[in-house]
Amino acid sequence: MLFQNGNLKVRNLKEKDNYLLAKWLSNPSVLEFYEGRDNPFDLDKVNKVFYTPKDDKVKCIVEFDGNEIGYIQFYQLNDETKKEYGYFNEKVYGTDQFIGEVEYWNKGIGTLLVTTMVKYLIEHEKADRVVMDPQTRNTRAIKCYEKSGFKKVKILPNRELHEGKYQDCWLIEYHK
Repeated sequence: MLFQNGNLKVRNLKEKDNYLLAKWLSNPSVLEFYEGRDNPFDLDKVNKVFYTPKDDKVKCIVEFDGNEIGYIQFYQLNDETKKEYGYFNEKVYGTDQFIGEVEYWNKGIGTLLVTTMVKYLIEHEKADRVVMDPQTRNTRAIKCYEKSGFKKVKILPNRELHEGKYQDCWLIEYHK
């Protein structure tokens, strides 16, 4: 287990979790905000995207009350991305997350997850800042992030191809 906060636990992704990711990433309600409804995942795609790449992302499963409910990953930003965002001599981490079990939406669990992840990154990874880039249209997620202490920094125009259209994203940050 990476960390726990009350009923919330975050643990490293295991190979057997591939079926959970395939279930969540084939649900149109989840895909509307993460990856796109035109981009569903089956087990093969999950294995290629989440298990084959040799990247620096720490990939995790989110549990609440003993149930596996979502996914979160974190990573240190590379120099090129830091420069693009306007950060220089700082240790900056990014996170991406979703709650895949929709019955857990709108219960404050996302805010608990993000707040606890930020605390973990600052205390254990010695992050100076934590950043995310949600699509501007994802108002529910942005509200969650703002409740977790994130501030909007700037618009990233045409940042992400989603359902056939480039979407603007917000660069948001938490600064300790």
